[in-house]
Amino acid sequence: MKKGLKLTDILVTIVIAIAFGIVYILWGSLYYVVKPIGLHADQLIYGMWFIAATVAYLIIRKPGVALIAEIAAASGEFILGSPFGLTVLLYGVIQGLFAELVFMAFRYKRYSASVVVLAAIGSCVGSIIMDFAYGEIGGLAAWNLMLFMTARLIGSVLFAGVFAYYLVKILEATGVTNLVRPASKSDYDALDQ
Repeated sequence: MKKGLKLTDILVTIVIAIAFGIVYILWGSLYYVVKPIGLHADQLIYGMWFIAATVAYLIIRKPGVALIAEIAAASGEFILGSPFGLTVLLYGVIQGLFAELVFMAFRYKRYSASVVVLAAIGSCVGSIIMDFAYGEIGGLAAWNLMLFMTARLIGSVLFAGVFAYYLVKILEATGVTNLVRPASKSDYDALDQ
């Protein structure tokens, strides 16, 4: 498979990202409904904001896709009126970059659930760094900070890792992704690694 991005790859990545940008804006409402529960229950659903990178990468399977997808999704969320304002763009860049670094570490040749989970964890780490930089969580007591980070990590693994992997696996099985790249037996075998 040729590694360079074609215009088609970029456009498909942006379409995927725009769809997730809409999901992100709707997810913000759910986030604020869950937040009053306390004990950082809202962080258990935070991982959905990382899913554009992992889904787009699993579908396109080329360098740069995770970063482009997360930036485009954050841009779409911002344009649709995100309550988080312009910070979503910077978060999108960092989250996409950290996911991209994981895919790069595997030389863009692994599409397994474990690699996708590691990319989700990478995005999670990037978001926590941003939260520290913006002073969102620096004042938390150690036990509270650990609870916060554990909840976000679990949500990241579940949504941007496991859910993203199985969503693409279902799309592969239906043949929808054949429009982007023809699926072969080796593609299906790569998903089962």
